[in-house]
Amino acid sequence: MSTKRWLAGVGLLALTGTMAACAQARPGADAPVAEPQRKAAAVAVGLSATPPQKSSAPRGFTGTRQYTIVRVGSFEGGLSLTDSGRLAEVDDDQGRQLFVPTPLGGGKYLIKSYARTSAGPLCWRVHNPGNSQPLVVQAATCRTDDARQQFEIFAAASSTPSYLISSAGAFLRTSARSGLILEELGDAPPTSSFRFTDNGPAPAGR
Repeated sequence: MSTKRWLAGVGLLALTGTMAACAQARPGADAPVAEPQRKAAAVAVGLSATPPQKSSAPRGFTGTRQYTIVRVGSFEGGLSLTDSGRLAEVDDDQGRQLFVPTPLGGGKYLIKSYARTSAGPLCWRVHNPGNSQPLVVQAATCRTDDARQQFEIFAAASSTPSYLISSAGAFLRTSARSGLILEELGDAPPTSSFRFTDNGPAPAGR
């Protein structure tokens, strides 16, 4: 074999190897294509990706339903606007024990109180007895323009569906010495919350 033919063969072999290497380095049409990753659906701020559990607590007070109110952790009965005219916890059927929170706007409510046999409502009203005594709730003729009859009701942050009740920053709570009182809490958390149990439609026209 002549030297020229031998050199030509070596050159052809080198060229073939180079082409094969280039073919491996270049992405071919048969190469697997990576599937693009899908982004998880965004959850709006303030919402949970997990649906909330259903609650038996009222979702809102429209003035069309009446409720009994019981303090969470109470060993007695429910709330009553008693015959003496003061809001208290009782274990019998005395006084007015059916309540209709009636919206006034701005997150405030008039809380009407009924007995099952009463002809008309009386309303909650903040009373200051003076002499350094705590604020209490007493019965009054209902007036939407009376600031002391305007209460706020909002959900308590607890595992038990319940509500906090306040007026002008003073929260309704129980006191071992004075019963149900209203007290400003400062930086302290509320100590009493209340369950509202639906008792059907509010009295019509009353």
